[in-house]
Amino acid sequence: MRIAVLLKEVPDTYSDRTMNLETGLTDRSGDVVADEVGERAVEAALRIAGSAGESQVDILSVGPETSVGSIRKGIAMGATEAYLVSDSKLVGADLTLTAEVLAALVKRNGYDLVVAGSSSSDGASGVIPAMVGELLDYPALTNLTDLRVEGTSVAATQASDGAVVELACELPAVAAVSDEFPDARFPNFKGLMAAKKKEINAVTLADLDVDPEDWTHARAIVVDIAERPARERGEIVDGNSQAASKLVDFLESKNLTAKEARS
Repeated sequence: MRIAVLLKEVPDTYSDRTMNLETGLTDRSGDVVADEVGERAVEAALRIAGSAGESQVDILSVGPETSVGSIRKGIAMGATEAYLVSDSKLVGADLTLTAEVLAALVKRNGYDLVVAGSSSSDGASGVIPAMVGELLDYPALTNLTDLRVEGTSVAATQASDGAVVELACELPAVAAVSDEFPDARFPNFKGLMAAKKKEINAVTLADLDVDPEDWTHARAIVVDIAERPARERGEIVDGNSQAASKLVDFLESKNLTAKEARS
């Protein structure tokens, strides 16, 4: 079985994240890491490969050439190969173009299963796995807390606040794990050394026959961007004898009654 994992480099969630107000793009000049939910997707793929036998896990990514360091995290964890699609025409690529590129790479390499994170920590769109599935005409199982392959079938658990749903489909398929999936394993020393020496396969748009200026496909562009206004400090009501009266006055000024406020 050949398994592909979609892994993305993102700004570190523990550092300040800002937008470039001139380009409309996320500023990626600071600390960057492999997306945490993407690492969970690598973990899911490696577990499946370990139980299936005769399986290979590859890392697929779209981004700048500098993102090889984050991609190597997947190799260190146990993946076999890594493919990075990097092209100047992909700067600022929207979701549809990103999905088109990933789908073309999956199709070229011929994978049986594509595993991804449900939603990245930077864009948080949550639609790339479904888009890739649509382009490939593969069933897409998303927001998963458990993922298994049984023969030629995929079985998964999708959990939400309202229900727990058991899902199944036939391979080939796309599966997206959520933040509730088990944590990714820590790479051992052998894996880290192997990742350091591993050559990352460079792929271009020409290799995939993808034209980013083909507007027959839906494309989105940034038309305006502005810095979010700073939050104004709220009024502090001290806990004294006048507190209740001030609170009522405040609610009335907002056209709220005490009953509406409680609801």
